[in-house]
Formats: sequence, C-alpha cells, structure tokens
Amino acid sequence: MNSLFIVLPILTVLMFDLGLTLELKDFVLVIKRKKAMLAGMIGQLIFLPLIAWAVAKLMNLSPLMTIGLVLVASCPGGSSSNVFSMLAKGDVALSVSLTAVSSIVTLFTLPLIMQFATASVGEATGISLPIGNLLVQNLLTMLLPIVLGIVLRRFRPSIAQKTDKLLSRLAFPALMFLAAVFFVQHRETISANFSSLGFACTALLLCAVALALLLCLLFRLDQREKRTIIIEVGMQNAAQAIAVASSPFVFNDGRIAIPAIVYALMMNVVLLLYVGGIKMLRK
Repeated sequence: MNSLFIVLPILTVLMFDLGLTLELKDFVLVIKRKKAMLAGMIGQLIFLPLIAWAVAKLMNLSPLMTIGLVLVASCPGGSSSNVFSMLAKGDVALSVSLTAVSSIVTLFTLPLIMQFATASVGEATGISLPIGNLLVQNLLTMLLPIVLGIVLRRFRPSIAQKTDKLLSRLAFPALMFLAAVFFVQHRETISANFSSLGFACTALLLCAVALALLLCLLFRLDQREKRTIIIEVGMQNAAQAIAVASSPFVFNDGRIAIPAIVYALMMNVVLLLYVGGIKMLRK
C-alpha cells in the first residue's frame, strides 16, 4: 500500500479541521498573553528537539531512530491538545492559540532542525533531506489546509461547524488506521526497537513535563496556564512526523516514522494519566 495515498491526505484533512476551529483572534493572543505563549513556544520549538537529540544520543539509538525521535519532537501541537486541555480544566484559549501559532512556525523550524539532525547522523548511512521538498510539502499539506479552514469558518461559519463536527469524529480513527498500517508494514523493525524506543519516548515525555513545569515557574504562570503548557509541550503532531518520514518527496523511509508511532502511544497513555490525576485531585 503506497503511503503517499494514506499519510498525506490524512494530515491534510487534520490540518483543514484545525483551521476550522481557528479565528484571527487566536493569533492575537500572542500579543495579549506574551508570557504564557513564550513559555509554550520555547518548550515546544527549542528545548524539546534538543532533549530528543540528547535522549537519542544517551541511549545510543540508530541513525534512523535518532532522526525519527528528533522529528516527532519537532512537530508540536495538533488539535488533540485542545481536547486534553479542556479535560484537564486548563486554559483552552491558550491551547488553541499555541496550536495555531506552532503549526505555522513549525513550517519553517522543522526543515532547519531536521537538516541539522540528518547532517549529523544521516550522512554515514546515506540519509539526506531534500529541504526544498519538505518546505513545499509543509505548505501544501499544512499551511494551505489551515488557511482554507480559517476562511471557511470566517465566511461560512455554519458549514464550518458541521464539517468540523464530522471531521473531529474521524480524526482519531484515521490516526489509528495510519498507525495500524505502519505497524503491519514495519512490525519486525518495531518489535526489534520497541523496548529501547519505548524507554526513549517515555524519557522524552517525562523530560517534557519537567521542562514545562520549570518554564511555568520561571514565567510565573497560573494553575490553568500550567496545565495547558504541560500538555502542549508534551503532545506532538504524530501525523505530521509520519508524513515527513514516509513521504516519497522527503525521507521516503517508513522506518523513520516508527518513533512517532511509539511516541503517540506513550504520549496518550501518560497524558491521560495526567488528566486522570487532575480529576482525582479536584474531587
């Protein structure tokens, strides 16, 4: 089954659905809530990829798995983080704005980070990054769908609401289907690397939580903002990472997507436990 006809359409639809939930005011929050936005962006776009690189090096992961772990750490956000923030009684408006801004900024930070990662570990194994192709793919499968979603919500809000209601229901099953396809295609590689990757992804997640807590203390954020920053820094856009890894126009190697699949599994487990713990404490 050609991944081109699975991954890219799913990512494009998810980004379009994200755009359906956004308004221009969500981007204005960057100015109004500077401290909280800055804390989230620093954690998402700078420190998490660095931590992923350090974890991969400490655990002596293979070049492919190292690139994959840095890749998923460089793809922040996704609309699911907004749902988790709501469940955790966090600052949903902050979550939506961080998701919106990080999805745009990542279009340009991702190529830079991955160029460094591939140049550092990929040359010896013949792995290279066609950076121009990655930029074009990001613009077509992420920026364009987000903009179309925003435009539809602005001029046809009733249609946008109905469309979002349908697509939001399909998002999780689509991701599960995507993960299942890659699991079947690469089950031997996943089995061989699951223990080390499971440990690496868990370590990355725990470091993300610790980092988010530290940033919240440094920026003196309130409790609701703190919960949101923890979720935003820890939750990654696995679909974007899988698309970049498996796309024939970029890495064209599904094995690089394996860390994203494992991270998505561990991410949901850890963050669901976090949300559950908050709900228990509030009783």
